[in-house]
Amino acid sequence: MRFEIVDRVAVLTLDRQERRNALNAEICDEIRAHFTSVAGVGGERVNGVGAIVIAAEGSAFCAGADLARRAADTADGGGIQPGGNDSFRPSFERLLYCIVEHPLPVFAAINGPCMGAGMQLAVGCDFRVASPKAIFSIPASKLGIVLSAANIARLSRLVGPSMSRDLLLASRSLNVDEAERAGLVNRRADDVRDFTIAWADEVARLAPITVHGHKRALHLIETGLSQDGIAELKALEETAFMSSD
Repeated sequence: MRFEIVDRVAVLTLDRQERRNALNAEICDEIRAHFTSVAGVGGERVNGVGAIVIAAEGSAFCAGADLARRAADTADGGGIQPGGNDSFRPSFERLLYCIVEHPLPVFAAINGPCMGAGMQLAVGCDFRVASPKAIFSIPASKLGIVLSAANIARLSRLVGPSMSRDLLLASRSLNVDEAERAGLVNRRADDVRDFTIAWADEVARLAPITVHGHKRALHLIETGLSQDGIAELKALEETAFMSSD
């Protein structure tokens, strides 16, 4: 994995082409560490970074979890036990929580197949830019795997209950046209990496307190507003109006 700062954008590039950029626990932890390094409080920017892009080298964005690694970790034949001998799932869930809760907007530059955990990673981002070669699928029903409740809920909020059933129960694959119609893809681009970085830089130039406040507000509204959430939204509104922005 590579990490670099391009103008106002932190760019994390998956570069594990021999495994089609499949994820394991170590990679998830590394990505999360980079996210933490540019995390500001209340929209405050660290090192001038105002947005994050997750990109990939090679022909695939991410083939999902490294199933060969997970099988090796459970060579005793006892199966993958959540919180037990499966190191991937806890690390993956912590990464997705970090992305969703991060104060900066997060973009996925999807250059090719985006499968399983790779698609869940993309769904957790705020924006998704896809190339014409992008394919989206969650083949969990072919593998005997059930997604976490949080990941199922995020997918359903994004594409709706009908498409979620198609993706999760029937293991349907979507090409970029279908994904765009479903609301999974925000933009399309041939040179997906450069386009996404340029778009992220545009967003990074906007008022940081507002961008952070709206990201947080949308998350609170989508997951169900409590009284504490309403108070937090009010505080975000007041903070923005009182700021130099």
